[in-house]
Amino acid sequence: MLFELILADSCCLLVDKCKVVHYGKENIVFKYDMYGHQLQEVSLERDFGIHVSSDLKVGSQCMEAYRKASQNLGIINRIIRFKNPGILLSLYKSMIRPHLEFCSPAWSPYYIKDKHLLERVQHRFTRMFSDLKSLPYEDRLCKLGLWSLEEKRNRADLLEIFRMVKGFSAISWTQFFRRAEGVTRGHNWKLYKEYNHGDIRQHSFSQRSINRWNRLSQDEVNAQTINGFKNCLQRRRQREMDFFME
Repeated sequence: MLFELILADSCCLLVDKCKVVHYGKENIVFKYDMYGHQLQEVSLERDFGIHVSSDLKVGSQCMEAYRKASQNLGIINRIIRFKNPGILLSLYKSMIRPHLEFCSPAWSPYYIKDKHLLERVQHRFTRMFSDLKSLPYEDRLCKLGLWSLEEKRNRADLLEIFRMVKGFSAISWTQFFRRAEGVTRGHNWKLYKEYNHGDIRQHSFSQRSINRWNRLSQDEVNAQTINGFKNCLQRRRQREMDFFME
């Protein structure tokens, strides 16, 4: 009898932790049961640290990233009295920017309002330096040696593809891409881009990053290490400032 009660309590706890999110316009919205209990249906759920909504839009994730980053930025601004550039940059890169960049290939925003929301945090950070306040945002980034967050996200996409095609990732590149056949111009790792009808598919990782990847040179794709590829991207940005921007 005691064993049955313990088992029943364990089942209830397990059911409470499980939820159902229905994706797709043609989803039949099937009702799911577990141990005789119907699972709760939600339109938004957090999975591996990322907020995933039933419409697959990333507004909720952007808002959560903005909230956490803003909170930490406020703490730093209140605690640090002497605004030493080196200390502030170290704190920003370790305590604030990770919230804005965490797993960005999975949720990179494409709406302008979401991009501006995230960029607002870095905009506020660069204004913490009194001698830079009067400068435009782009000039402040240049002085501090920072990239815009949009550039960082697009760079992260390229790094993820590089890890896949070079075998540095546990995920095979064939799960997301297929090589373009019969293409002789450019490098030998060109990827095929499909025609997409909807915004969600068009701006997903497997589609939005292809054009930028295909624009890389053969020497850049031939990099042997991740750090070597990062150096290639850094040099590319110095030559072509808008390469990492939409």
